[in-house]
Amino acid sequence: MNKYVLPVSICGTIVGVSVLIKDYVTGGVCPSKAKIKGKTVVITGANTGLGQETAWELARRGGRIIMGCRDMQKCEAAAMEIRKETLNHHVYAHHIDLASMKSIREFANRINQEEDRVDILINNAGVMRCPNWKTEDGFDMQFGVNHLGHFLLTNLLLDKLKSSAPSRIINLSSLAHTVGEIDFSDLNWEEKKFDTKQAYCQSKLANVLFTRELARRLQGKLCITANALHPGVVATDLGRHTGMHQSQFSSTILGPLFYLLVKTPKQGAQPSVYLAVAKELEGVTGLYFDVFKEKEPAPQALDDKVAQTLWEASAKLVGLEQEGMVLPTKPTTEPAGTLSEQE
Repeated sequence: MNKYVLPVSICGTIVGVSVLIKDYVTGGVCPSKAKIKGKTVVITGANTGLGQETAWELARRGGRIIMGCRDMQKCEAAAMEIRKETLNHHVYAHHIDLASMKSIREFANRINQEEDRVDILINNAGVMRCPNWKTEDGFDMQFGVNHLGHFLLTNLLLDKLKSSAPSRIINLSSLAHTVGEIDFSDLNWEEKKFDTKQAYCQSKLANVLFTRELARRLQGKLCITANALHPGVVATDLGRHTGMHQSQFSSTILGPLFYLLVKTPKQGAQPSVYLAVAKELEGVTGLYFDVFKEKEPAPQALDDKVAQTLWEASAKLVGLEQEGMVLPTKPTTEPAGTLSEQE
């Protein structure tokens, strides 16, 4: 017997079993069958990974999809593929670089001018554990892209979301938020020694705090919901700076184990789709979801004072404070959750 036959056979079996286990344990498919014909969806980072699969699924459900990406060549190719596969011709590629406040403003201005409505905003794009890089505006890359970029984009699109209400905002966070801390004395790692892991965890905690504070400030009659999401551990190239990602493991003996422990991008996109379309989530806001289920986030993500301080600091950093575009604060006595009938 060829000495390579048995290992290959065993690996194949393990891969097959791993897929079955993942499907069984994670569910793998959005439980809602709702269509979104007539609704416009804006998704950042939509040319690869979770973003692309989310765009594909929402296009299949009839949505008008705006794919916001930094790499326009990849974005155009992805949009073309989605149009071809779903037969939905309303899938468009627009440029946005979340590491550039100028680019974000240009993208938002284009959306506000060209689109009649925005029903769903999915803040999906992100970077993970990258070196000590800075954005165009001098922010820490992870804090700048993962939090500040989406903070600015969301605020710039709020009027469009309001006029399209009921509308939904979905912010992709991570389980990593549970070990994150917000250091207001040095948000951009300019003074202390840079720690790429802690920088990432801080940005993911900021996603949850931003979501809760946004939901609180939107309470009333606006009918805009905002929720944060941990999609699970997914096999994408997001973790390319950690050494723990799809392409690095796929060609090694650890490949089957890697695929056993993580989801495919298609599976990982299903929770975003669920939060975007599920009728049972109408009016549900200010919550954190672990895949398909609501879950209480880490204690530091529930601190309303920190959330408000982060909002104010973020507004100042991105220039919204000076422009008078910041949503007014509301008393913290009203908890986030499901909007009441009176609201």
